[in-house]
Amino acid sequence: MTRLMAAVLAAAVLAGLPAATFARQSDEARRVREASVVFGEIMTAEDNAIPRSLLGNAEGIAVFPGTVRAGFIFGGMRGRGILSARTESGWSPPAFLTLTGGSFGLQIGGQAVDLILVINNRRGLENLVSNQFKLGADAAVAAGPLGREAEASTDLQLRAQILSYSRARGLFAGVTVNGSTVRQDQDANERFYGQRLGTQQIVFGSATVDQPTPVDVWLQTLDRYAR
Repeated sequence: MTRLMAAVLAAAVLAGLPAATFARQSDEARRVREASVVFGEIMTAEDNAIPRSLLGNAEGIAVFPGTVRAGFIFGGMRGRGILSARTESGWSPPAFLTLTGGSFGLQIGGQAVDLILVINNRRGLENLVSNQFKLGADAAVAAGPLGREAEASTDLQLRAQILSYSRARGLFAGVTVNGSTVRQDQDANERFYGQRLGTQQIVFGSATVDQPTPVDVWLQTLDRYAR
């Protein structure tokens, strides 16, 4: 009887907690924090960082921390990340995305990769926030320049709507994002914000959302490196 009463009491307490409380403790909150850490660490790499001249003109930034790739001849990829878009008042709250894809080539082994997509223009951003988006097919994607290679970035920006960057934590060969599919993760949006929202509603500001604590850290990181 005591255990039953304790369970009922716990359920009642949890039922009274606001959505933001759950958001702070969720997998989605961890994803936001990890994306903030990944982006910050890459930007402190000095000569190997993403050129700030590119970030300063970016329409959107997506980070997929710990994306997993594995394969022998044929490979697969699975990742979960977040996307924010530039607005008139700063950066939008993050929307949640999934990344899936297959690859073919001379590859063996497994790899955990931190992937960053820098969206150069509005058209690329609008493509990315559609329900299902294939990198390299629905928009031109190119490997982005690093550090002092920023001088070569002008041509890349003209040719590619999205620039891709990756940081590997394991051994792997033949890494590419072309052919991978990005989808909005409405389930994650709902768990985090307490509302059933699409990516466009969040990043384009058509819906008002409460911003749990991890969002503040993410937005501060974007403001620091991508003004």
